[in-house]
Amino acid sequence: MCCRFYMEMSPKLRPIVEAAQRSALYRNNVARIAKPLTTEGEVFPDMLVPVLASNKAGEKAVFPMIWGYHFDGIKRTVANARSETAAEKPSFKEGWAEHRCIIPASWYYEWEHIATPTGKTRPGDKYAILPKGRDMTWLCGIYRMEQNFPHFVILTREPGESISFIHDRMPLILPEDAVTKWIDPNVNPHRLLAAALTNMAFEKDADRGR
Repeated sequence: MCCRFYMEMSPKLRPIVEAAQRSALYRNNVARIAKPLTTEGEVFPDMLVPVLASNKAGEKAVFPMIWGYHFDGIKRTVANARSETAAEKPSFKEGWAEHRCIIPASWYYEWEHIATPTGKTRPGDKYAILPKGRDMTWLCGIYRMEQNFPHFVILTREPGESISFIHDRMPLILPEDAVTKWIDPNVNPHRLLAAALTNMAFEKDADRGR
């Protein structure tokens, strides 16, 4: 799963944030959607954040998007989709094929899932996780329009060995040099999955608020 991530202003993130602030999509809809653009700090579902996707000319561009899909009959916001089945699921297959995006983050958060004697799990320590040796975390997602504004979900996969003790899922994360290919609708996304980063660095986070 991935239901929290963190944006720390950096030389790489700053121009992305500033591009989202300048975008016509943001300026024309800020009053209607009544959500401030998140520029740094901890990010939760239903927040508005900068996202990378292809524009109508097929070029990489920055768009403000809201995290999470909403479905009739489901009260909670759907923040994630499984990368293994997104291509077949009716709710996600169009996004997988044509509307892929990258969510820039400094790291993401996960809570350790601890097995109990009853067979259920309870949440344990909160961990900050990012690709080992990298200065950014490029989270893979897909998006769709809801009420004429883009919403995205983050794709997940099986965890890398180093963090499998924390959770049985992790976000799909690509290296920076694969970002442009991922958002290109003419590229088969299945061909990029082998490049996913799974060797993660992690540490316990002092703030365990949920």
